[in-house]
Amino acid sequence: MFRISQFMHELVNPTPVVERRSPPGPVVIWNLIRRCNLTCKHCYSISADIDFKGELSTDEIYTVMDDLKNYGVPVLILSGGEPLLRPDIFDISQHAREMGFYVGLSTNGTLVDENNIDAIAAIGYDYVGISIDGTRDTHDRFRRKAGAYDASLNGIRLCHDRDIKVGLRFTMTQDNDSELPDMLKLMDDEAVDKFYFSHLNYAGRGNRNRADDAHFISTRRAMDLLFETALFHAEQGNHKEFVTGNNDADGVYLLQWVRKNYPDSAEHIAAKLRQWGGNSSGVNIANIDNLGNVHPDTFWWHYNLGNVRERLFSDIWEDTSDPIMAGLKTNPRQIKGRCGECGYFNICGGNTRVRAFQLTGDPWAEDPACYLTDAEIMNNSDVVTKDNTYKVMAG
Repeated sequence: MFRISQFMHELVNPTPVVERRSPPGPVVIWNLIRRCNLTCKHCYSISADIDFKGELSTDEIYTVMDDLKNYGVPVLILSGGEPLLRPDIFDISQHAREMGFYVGLSTNGTLVDENNIDAIAAIGYDYVGISIDGTRDTHDRFRRKAGAYDASLNGIRLCHDRDIKVGLRFTMTQDNDSELPDMLKLMDDEAVDKFYFSHLNYAGRGNRNRADDAHFISTRRAMDLLFETALFHAEQGNHKEFVTGNNDADGVYLLQWVRKNYPDSAEHIAAKLRQWGGNSSGVNIANIDNLGNVHPDTFWWHYNLGNVRERLFSDIWEDTSDPIMAGLKTNPRQIKGRCGECGYFNICGGNTRVRAFQLTGDPWAEDPACYLTDAEIMNNSDVVTKDNTYKVMAG
């Protein structure tokens, strides 16, 4: 995850650069259930509105939580499918809160309603993330259900009314890229606390639809808009958060944006970006699926590292006899092609490995979704056309 707002606050009120500290354990995104009431176009788990056999029981989840806590895991993001379809979701959530985890709920929002909002508020989730894919018609088409937009928007409003920190998640493709300004306006209109911009990753249903991924120029325009919006709120002293996911080239693009618009701050931001370090799948980000299989992140469902019914999560996560985990934990990672030659590797970290694997069969190949030009990644940040826009080069 790339926290745009953090770097915009550094532009407004710089803080000292300190030695990079690794978190005590990985953030764990836990798909507690695969069942979902929607069949979204870009779903990475390929969920459906049916029961899936073999899912972890409540007691098994509690046992895994004990190991996660002992291992130093600070954050649990409870996801699905649709986690609110799991009958014991509030028991699990309350248990996690009592153990001291930061607990987030990742939901499509359609099932957040007047019947359960009090229970959701009583848990005290640190964050509730709700997905919106565009304006009403676009969202309902993406979610493949009429009325999904209105139901999710109602869920956002109910959370806001109960003072629950709520975020809006937007996955961009070429079918909805023009609606990003509408989503940012919706964020302001509904007083949403956090905006999560997701680049489409190639996994699950999203992998089957990778031809719909936004073109590079649309991605750059979207990032420019997000940077400008996040900086505006930072300058106003607002605490709204803007983050992106699934494309760590965002950090390098931010540095070049800063060099162009705020050159006096470029070295400071570069130092802060190096401190961030880019992609951390398999290191600081982990995933447990509904069956208890462990993955380097949520987009690696095709690749199992082990199962928490058979081995402790902590043992699985430390085991570098697995070639994928060995490669992900190597510092610096040994990446081929443009990524390996990139002059900003210490910022991006080689970007998203699963995307390279899905397209080439080689997890250490260059990331095909890097939207920076050859000149830009060779530390030449001044390649601009006469109309003052970056020139995107093929290949």
